[in-house]
Amino acid sequence: MSRTSSSRSAFRDAYDEVLAGWPGPVDAVELPTPYGLTRVNSCGPAGAPPLVLLPGGGATSAVWGACAAAGAARTHRVHAVDLVGEPGLSVPAPGRALRTPGDLADWLDAVLDGLAPRGPVTLAGHSYGAWIAAHHAARRPARLGRLVLLDPTRVFAGLRPGYVLRALPVLVRPTPERIRSFLAWETRGAALDPAWLRLQDETARFPTARPVTGPRPDLARLAKLVEPGGRVEVRMDVLFAGEARCHDPGRAARAAREALPGARVDVLPGISHHALPLTAAAEIARLLAR
Repeated sequence: MSRTSSSRSAFRDAYDEVLAGWPGPVDAVELPTPYGLTRVNSCGPAGAPPLVLLPGGGATSAVWGACAAAGAARTHRVHAVDLVGEPGLSVPAPGRALRTPGDLADWLDAVLDGLAPRGPVTLAGHSYGAWIAAHHAARRPARLGRLVLLDPTRVFAGLRPGYVLRALPVLVRPTPERIRSFLAWETRGAALDPAWLRLQDETARFPTARPVTGPRPDLARLAKLVEPGGRVEVRMDVLFAGEARCHDPGRAARAAREALPGARVDVLPGISHHALPLTAAAEIARLLAR
């Protein structure tokens, strides 16, 4: 077996181990999009309201298992998405790289066409996934009934220079040791799921595309969807991690309240940015059930 084949096999084994901990059964599909096949892992009652979950960069759809088990899969049909070009089982189309926020909106439209073509969905994202979700909501609000942003980055505040400096070695030349060291620093040593950590180790050898960058989402357009006293078209919730190192959570929350006065904005104390989807699963499930 070649080194590449061995790495892929190890990644798949770790990925499947995390999925085995989800509340079953888990249905997996590969949806065709203009930018390649997108892997989606789904669980929960087939007739329940659809909940589409976008992970942070490098996290894979597997990061949402704890939230599904904590109750999200009782109130919703959960659809957790592997981002194209990021670690996971999505397969990018040759010559059709995602380059702009508009490309991401087109890609996500195709995913939603395959998951819930006849009705609005709840779209939730964490970190980079929240940035994608916010861009999509500003461009395609008719697709959504609710938008949930979990410690969004580059939406209401920029990244702290110290966080960027710590993250650069992981981004430039990832290794399992660098990934674990960075996560331990950012989460202040929080106890993270061992199976998920093993999967993160394997992402170090996963070929990824350059993530899409660009401006912040159009907050003025988002604000019009939740104007106080007006017709609320999209419910919006923004939850910040109180111990996040990537940005100042208090300042980011104030900016969110100012930009989106019709949204519900909260800060969850004692939780860091990279621990949020895992160690705050019960709080996120309660938020989604509201």
